[in-house]
Amino acid sequence: MAIKNYPVNITRKQIIILSIPVFFSNLAIPLVGIVDTGLMGNLGDSRYLAATSIAASIMTMIIWSFGFLRMGTVGIVAQLFARSDYREIVKTLIRNFLIAIFVSILILSLKPIILKITEDYFLTSNDTSELIKTYISIRILSLPAELTIYILIGFFLGIQKTNISSLFIILLSALNIILSSYFVLSLNLNVFGVALGTLIASYITVFLFLIFTYKFILKRFQIYPSFQRLFITSKFLKLFSINFNIFIRTLFLTFSFLWITFLGAKLGEDFLAVNAILMQFVVFAAFFLDAYAFSTEGIIGFAVGKRNLRSFWLAVNNSIQLSFFTAIMISILYLLFFKQLINLITDVEILRFIAYKHAIWIFILPPVASFCYQLDGIFIGSSQTKEIRNAMMISVTLFIVTSLYLTKYFGNHGLWLSLTIFMILRSITLNFFFKKIIKRF
Repeated sequence: MAIKNYPVNITRKQIIILSIPVFFSNLAIPLVGIVDTGLMGNLGDSRYLAATSIAASIMTMIIWSFGFLRMGTVGIVAQLFARSDYREIVKTLIRNFLIAIFVSILILSLKPIILKITEDYFLTSNDTSELIKTYISIRILSLPAELTIYILIGFFLGIQKTNISSLFIILLSALNIILSSYFVLSLNLNVFGVALGTLIASYITVFLFLIFTYKFILKRFQIYPSFQRLFITSKFLKLFSINFNIFIRTLFLTFSFLWITFLGAKLGEDFLAVNAILMQFVVFAAFFLDAYAFSTEGIIGFAVGKRNLRSFWLAVNNSIQLSFFTAIMISILYLLFFKQLINLITDVEILRFIAYKHAIWIFILPPVASFCYQLDGIFIGSSQTKEIRNAMMISVTLFIVTSLYLTKYFGNHGLWLSLTIFMILRSITLNFFFKKIIKRF
């Protein structure tokens, strides 16, 4: 085996080295959202941006709800990797591929219901409603590819090959940006164009990713993927339990962001559009900080698999410190360049004016949220999924109640204050369940 194991003494330098490739790939992901927002925001009509915001939020909720295909894979693979059980790693991948196929068929069959619920849930103009349907109808076809990419990313994160997973995420994002820009700017396809760009980019990436992964497994593990002893009830039940808990957790999390879009729509399409712009800053910071969480997932899983408590605590303390310090740096950059970035994203003066008035929240959120992002990675890596599910359910419930009150009395500022409180609640609830992980050692 040519694959190098994690060191026992986990230093900040080692976490940074593992995280660097993830930094670049995570930088590329929100860049796609920023480019899409910029493409729609410069068409001179806020309905394009409003429609893309709602439709993308719906699709994000659906796709992220099945993020367990990445998160569950990382923890299981890392722990199996610590025990050198390579054959079971491959079987775990195949089992998750089967789950991804089933999920894709199910969601595609439910498309009419999804479109109907979206139309009833968001009270928009007829033109905006048609644009929303267009985006969802195209983007939903990318589900099989996007879910498969989740699994492959989880695999490479679990075996410490963050550079490989990052390379393919960058490829996906670059293709998405190039194709969406071409379809919108050259072919004038507006909302249809950004959805089509994502669809084509996803299938090109997954095709290349699958070929590479197959060859990687043959070379490094010296194992031919096989269906022999694949359908073992206990294995599927364990995988189902882990995945289902993460599914519920992610469903609640994505609903919370959909809830923000819903409340923003009730305040008016201008606020909806502005919140879509501001959320790009939140997403950018989240994906950047998640680099530490993603790389730590594998480290934590490996430490749990080896029953090495010292390595576990080193990974926890060093990664949280790095995440918080990086969040402070992001907030400083936002403070310096916020107006220039807003002006690049949209040329609509009223949207610029409203965005300037809400700048304070973009400066506050990154350091506040850094703790819950990192704790997520620690729980996922240790496969402590029941606790992460319960923590999210409690946090989202309190967030919804808080947001209704604050939005009623403080408008859009109240909505952003409630989002900040939500991040704090996530950290508090996860910290409460932290002792459950220690019992694994």
